[in-house]
Amino acid sequence: MSRLQTRFEQLKQENRAALVTFVTGGDPDYATSLAILKGLPDAGADVIELGMPFTDPMADGPAIQLANIRALAAKQDLAKTLQMVREFREGNQTTPLVLMGYFNPIHKMGVERFLAEAVEAGVDGLIVVDLPPEHNEDLCDPAQAAGIDFIRLTTPTTDDKRLPTVLNGSSGFVYYVSVAGVTGAGSATLEHVEEAVARLKRHTDLPLCIGFGIRTPDQAAAIARLADGVVVGSALIDQIANAETSEQAVKGVLGLCRELSEGVRGARG
Repeated sequence: MSRLQTRFEQLKQENRAALVTFVTGGDPDYATSLAILKGLPDAGADVIELGMPFTDPMADGPAIQLANIRALAAKQDLAKTLQMVREFREGNQTTPLVLMGYFNPIHKMGVERFLAEAVEAGVDGLIVVDLPPEHNEDLCDPAQAAGIDFIRLTTPTTDDKRLPTVLNGSSGFVYYVSVAGVTGAGSATLEHVEEAVARLKRHTDLPLCIGFGIRTPDQAAAIARLADGVVVGSALIDQIANAETSEQAVKGVLGLCRELSEGVRGARG
């Protein structure tokens, strides 16, 4: 089994949801970002999404857009992000790590080279938000052939007619974007999330993780009662944006991660 399959199976046996954390690679600089990445598992992150910095992150709100700007200003690129994964794997062989971002940097590197390096580095999955299923041959199919899960986004506007197409070829888990709009935007009602989970579960047996707008331990706990995973990104990145020093950034992100983890772990107790 893959790391993602193993992790979600383990959590299912423990009757709890996964805490999925998102940070942007290289934000605010390589060393600080690597320290955060290495610290996340011990702070309670079950799955890590690592953002691949890009100049035009159109699906993201202000917090993650600014994180991309900070990372790019610090000279982060896709090669350095893959190097971060290698260094992370030196001390952690069990926590699933998913790269999230846009196709342009991968296309620029070259899909074949990127996948070879991603496999060698220890990447478990990809979320590429601007590649619809109609372009599976561009990355999804070769990624899965290389042993890397390709994780799809579904949204409140993905209707029952479109869902099978979106889920075709999806693996690892399904990421449900709970609000229409960009990352960091408002949060959905629990009633809406409950209905969405029930609908999606009719279409797929993959674990279902929910994100966009989850900022507090209480919000995370509420979603953890309904879904297989809770995704938090902008709230963690705000800790970096508001820190005056690297030490404060690391402490802030890992501190909030611990609080979110407690909320998720206690949700079904």
